[in-house]
Amino acid sequence: MKPNRRKFLQQLAIGSGAVAIGLPTFAHENAPSDQELLTALNQGNSSQRFNMSGYAAPKIDKVRVGIIGLGMRGPGAVSRLSYIEGVEIKALCDKLPARATAAQKYLTEKGLPKAKEYSGEDGWKEMIEKEDLDLVYICTPWHYHTPMAVYAMEHGKHAATEVPAALTLEDCWKLVETSERTRKHCMMLENCCYDFFEMLTLNMIRNGMFGELIHAEGAYNHDLLSLNFSKTGYQDMWRLKENINFNGNLYPTHGLGPIAQCLNINRGDRMDYLVSVSTNDFLMAAEAEKLAQKDDFYKQFVGKNYRGNMNTTTIRTVKGKTMMLQHDVSTPRPYSRLHVLSGTKASASKYPDEHIAIGEEWVKDAELQKLYETHSPAIIKHVGEIGKKIGGHGGMDFIMDWRLIDCLRNGLPLDQDVYDAAAWSCIIPLSKKSVSKRSNSVDIPDFTRGAWTKNTPVNLTLDGGGNTTVRSVKS
Repeated sequence: MKPNRRKFLQQLAIGSGAVAIGLPTFAHENAPSDQELLTALNQGNSSQRFNMSGYAAPKIDKVRVGIIGLGMRGPGAVSRLSYIEGVEIKALCDKLPARATAAQKYLTEKGLPKAKEYSGEDGWKEMIEKEDLDLVYICTPWHYHTPMAVYAMEHGKHAATEVPAALTLEDCWKLVETSERTRKHCMMLENCCYDFFEMLTLNMIRNGMFGELIHAEGAYNHDLLSLNFSKTGYQDMWRLKENINFNGNLYPTHGLGPIAQCLNINRGDRMDYLVSVSTNDFLMAAEAEKLAQKDDFYKQFVGKNYRGNMNTTTIRTVKGKTMMLQHDVSTPRPYSRLHVLSGTKASASKYPDEHIAIGEEWVKDAELQKLYETHSPAIIKHVGEIGKKIGGHGGMDFIMDWRLIDCLRNGLPLDQDVYDAAAWSCIIPLSKKSVSKRSNSVDIPDFTRGAWTKNTPVNLTLDGGGNTTVRSVKS
C-alpha cells in the first residue's frame, strides 16, 4: 500500500465523529466525518444488490405524477409536464397551501383535471401514501431531496428530484441502496445535460470525433448575491443559509453532469479522488452588514461564517482523465457553466460563445451550424424546437422532462440513474472535506460497487421510444 494512502486510511480509522442520522438541515452541517468517509469506502467494497444502470422498468402507459414543492422551480415543472401526452398530474403539494392552489392554473388552462392538493409540513408524506402515483417529482429545498426520494421509492414510486440529490455521503448511499432494493428509478433532474451544445458535443464524442477525451471542465458561476439576500427569493432564506459555514463546492452538478456523461463516468470509467481549494469570503459578510444597517431583519446574518466566494475542485478518474469544477455564486461576473472538453482530435468551449475546434483551428459559424444539423442526437431533433417554445432555460428543462416521461412510458433505461445522482452529489461533502484538510486529496466512493467496468454509455437514440406526443403549443 502506498504510504500516502496508508496514512489516509489510518487517519480515517482514528477519526472522530458519527455518521449523521435523520433529516439533514443545511449542507454546511454535513461535511463527512473521517468515520463517515471510512464507512463510505467500506460500503463501496460490498456487493451490488441490483444494477440500476441500464435498467428498463416495466412500461407505464399513463404516468401519474405527484409534484412536491411549488415555490421557485415547481410551477415550471407543472407547466412543462402538462404539455406532455401520457402524463396525468394527480397531486400537487407544497408547505404553503396557496402555492398548490395557484399551480392548478397550468392544468385548468389546458382543460385538464384538477390535481389533489396537499400542504403542511408532512403533506408530502400523505400524498405519497395516499395517491396512486407512478412518479414523484421533487422541487423542494435541497435538504428534503433525499428523504422525499427515499420515501417515494419505499412506497413503490419512481423518484425524480431537483439538484442536488443528496448533501451527505450517507444520503448518497441511501438513494443507491433504496433504488437497488425497490428497483425504482431515482433520477436527479440535471437539466444542463439536455442543453443543446452539451448534447451536440456528447453525441460527437460518442461518434469518435473528439478522439480520446482527456480533460473536461464544468462550473456554476452565477451571481446570486442579491437573490440569496432577497426576502422575496427563497422561502425562509434557505439558500443563503446553505452558504453559511460551507467551504467547498456547494452546487456542483450543473457543470459536472454534462462532462461526466462525456467521460462515461460510471459507464466505463469512474471518479477516483478529488482535491478542492477555496478563496476567503470577500462579499457575503459585507452584503449582510450593508443590508443590516437599513433593515434589522438582516442582523441575523451578520457575523456569520461565510466562506469561499470561489471554489475550484479537480478530479482524477481511474483511467487517468481529469475534470475541473468551479463554484461561484457571489462575485459580479457573467454567467458561465464552462463546459470545456479537450480530446486527442478536437476540443470545445461553450462560454462566452459556443466553439468547437478540430485540431488547433476553431470551426467557422457556418460549420458549427452544420455540426448541429448533422450531429445533434435524436432527442434534440425530435423535441428541441418544441422545447424552445415551451421554455425552461431555453428549452432544456422541457427536453429533460419529455425524455424522462418517454423512457417511463416505453420501458427504456433513463439517461441519468441513481449512481449518477450519488456520484455527482457527493462532490458537495467531499469538496468541503478536502478544503478543511488543507486541500488534501479525498477518495470518491464507487457507488456502482464495481459495475462501472461493464455498464454501457448513455444511449442517445430513441430506441423504441419517441412516440410520446406534445399537446398543442402556441408559437
